[in-house]
Amino acid sequence: MREDAIYARQSVDKVDSISIESQIEYCKYETRGEPCRVFQDKGYSGKNLDRPEFQNMIAAIRRGEIKRVICYKLDRCSRSILDFANMMEELQRYDVEFVSCTEKFDTSSPMGRAMLNICIVFAQLERETIQQRVTDAYHARSQKGFYMGGRVPYAFKLEPYLIQGKKTARYAVCEDEAEILYQIYLQYSDPQVSVGDIVKYLEENGIRNSRSKDGHWSKSNVSSIIKNPIYVKSDIEVYHFFKNQGTNILNEPEDFIGTNGCYLFTDSGDKRKTLGLEGHKLVIAPHKGIVPSDIWLKCRRKCLNNKQVAKPLKAKNTWLAGKLKCPKCGYGLIIRKWKNNRYYMCSHRLNNIDACDGVGALIAEDIESIIYEALQAKVTELGTLSGRASIYDSPKLGELKIKIAQCQKDIENLISKMELANPTLMRYINEKVKEIDEKKCSLERELRQLEDQKRSGKIDLDVINNCMDYWEKLSNPDKLTVVDALIISISASKDEISIQWKL
Repeated sequence: MREDAIYARQSVDKVDSISIESQIEYCKYETRGEPCRVFQDKGYSGKNLDRPEFQNMIAAIRRGEIKRVICYKLDRCSRSILDFANMMEELQRYDVEFVSCTEKFDTSSPMGRAMLNICIVFAQLERETIQQRVTDAYHARSQKGFYMGGRVPYAFKLEPYLIQGKKTARYAVCEDEAEILYQIYLQYSDPQVSVGDIVKYLEENGIRNSRSKDGHWSKSNVSSIIKNPIYVKSDIEVYHFFKNQGTNILNEPEDFIGTNGCYLFTDSGDKRKTLGLEGHKLVIAPHKGIVPSDIWLKCRRKCLNNKQVAKPLKAKNTWLAGKLKCPKCGYGLIIRKWKNNRYYMCSHRLNNIDACDGVGALIAEDIESIIYEALQAKVTELGTLSGRASIYDSPKLGELKIKIAQCQKDIENLISKMELANPTLMRYINEKVKEIDEKKCSLERELRQLEDQKRSGKIDLDVINNCMDYWEKLSNPDKLTVVDALIISISASKDEISIQWKL
């Protein structure tokens, strides 16, 4: 004999929500004292039908044990039109009626079925409205630097904090982990060091990962740390880096004062440490950064250019790894051994003989001897320069960059208002844009002058001089470090060697 089924659901136990017990008592009135079966799901959302007791009820319906499904309100069964339609189709297939106590209708009549469809439309509208409010609130709070939950990153812990008088939390630095974190960045900033090298170093030295269950490090752990702007001391250079990558920056340029870290969000609002940065949102966080911007940027750029960096990471057979280029195709020259001799050859031609005419086989010892002599001559040329020029760390550079960025932002804001401007306002906007652009050009000229002075200013040559004195005793990786400090690239053929210097 078939009987009535009462279904009750409560997603969250709140004071202002009706309890499952109250729902059941309300529904029992519809049974008029007849026997019934109760199915109840506590702690489950109505966004889908993936609920254990609901599925048990459907199974009972398919076995022919249920004649009516009674619920307190239709959204207790589902808030989705599609799911509810599928459920109703299932009920009709097995000749089961549906009764909603609150809405006062059942599906035994055409009017009841029509009213049911109308009510479920509004139930879904309510759910989508709630979702939109939650999403909007999340975006609004995240853009103000509120803590949005999630796993606390390595080297940080949570501490209570107030933003605009509202309670939240922010990250506080764990000093012992911060030391390890800084070493990770410092090592990866070396062009020859890979993520795998860092993992190996950490494991071999018994440095445990306190955030991992087994205490071990992995490449994904280290890679995530390196890409995360939470750690950087955000200054104007960081602002320009993200701006050039197409990131939407929610703070003004003058907020990047070189102290705080950043939050990077995707369009969906989730904090993310992804490789690509275009279209994401960046906001200054309330916590203090750990890694200086120059080191963080060097690591981040290395990540973005990992395809180009991957090959010259190791300097086992030559201290010119990654520096030598074919003048005909621009591809790198790689070392090859033949009968105890070493030769530089075009990698593009080796992979595809028709791709490039190549440079032939350049004797490695001859090329390295010429480059070494050029290095010595360059160091001698710079020999009169000792210590560091004051312009090297001049705060004026950062100040000018902030002003230029603010001018650009002001121009963009004015241009965005042109579409709705009347002729009078349009003339004002044009004049204002011209005025700001002239100011920006003046600031850029001043910046270029200072940067020219910086490039021609004094640099620290003590380490380089020391390396040149003991050149033969240096390992290939150490030699490549010296080369990387002075040389951008070298174009080499049998006829000519051209060096592009950094200084």
